[in-house]
Amino acid sequence: MNILIGVLIPFFGTILGAACVFIMKKEINELVNKGLLGFASGVMIAASVWSLIIPSLNMSSNMGKLSFIPAALGISIGIVFMLLLDIIIPHIHSNNDKQEGLKSEKIKKTTMLVLAVVLHNIPEGMAVGVVFAGIMGQDSVITIAGAFALSIGIAIQNFPEGAIISMPLRSEGFSKSKSFLYGALSGVVEPIAALLTILFSSTIEPLMPYLLSFAAGAMIYVVVEELIPESSAGEHSNIGTIGFALGFVIMMILDVSLG
Repeated sequence: MNILIGVLIPFFGTILGAACVFIMKKEINELVNKGLLGFASGVMIAASVWSLIIPSLNMSSNMGKLSFIPAALGISIGIVFMLLLDIIIPHIHSNNDKQEGLKSEKIKKTTMLVLAVVLHNIPEGMAVGVVFAGIMGQDSVITIAGAFALSIGIAIQNFPEGAIISMPLRSEGFSKSKSFLYGALSGVVEPIAALLTILFSSTIEPLMPYLLSFAAGAMIYVVVEELIPESSAGEHSNIGTIGFALGFVIMMILDVSLG
């Protein structure tokens, strides 16, 4: 039951964020958007380090000076995995009309906006899944409190992300209800990815250090390739930097205090 709750917490964060469309104007303020993107980046980087990479290194401590190998390989594979998805999946970002991924004239702009967020949510769901799978293993270095810290941290990050997807849809002429629905549905991939990761990892416990760092690498790719550039584009890039620092510190506090 605890695992199911932990897996669903980030999705609730997305739902609450998407609900902002009912109380906010059609367009999200540019400075607020930069701050939210920066905040999301900080949360994801801190989660990657404290919740994923450090546990991966600790699980590999029996390898001595070579304990970095699982983490290094996992991070690298995670980055390559997200790079391939980025190249394949047609998507656009809310502040840019240029289509990325495979070209497709049949997919609507609004659909590609949602796909951009879905692309972000895949590694986040995997990260939640792999830490909850980790607590089920013998002699695990991951605690239930630490797993919930990651889940809560990603939920906090998903709140602005839900708003960032629903508000542009509203600006595109969608009704508030439909904008909320699309924004909320963009987060469905997280519990699905988490549950699939749990089912997959339960049969290959020796690969847990690789899976943890794989999720970290995928999240780092999203932050460096998309979130940080979007938050620093144009004027007032310092807003994104402040948001990053705030998100990083909050996630670090959650993980250390609860872990």
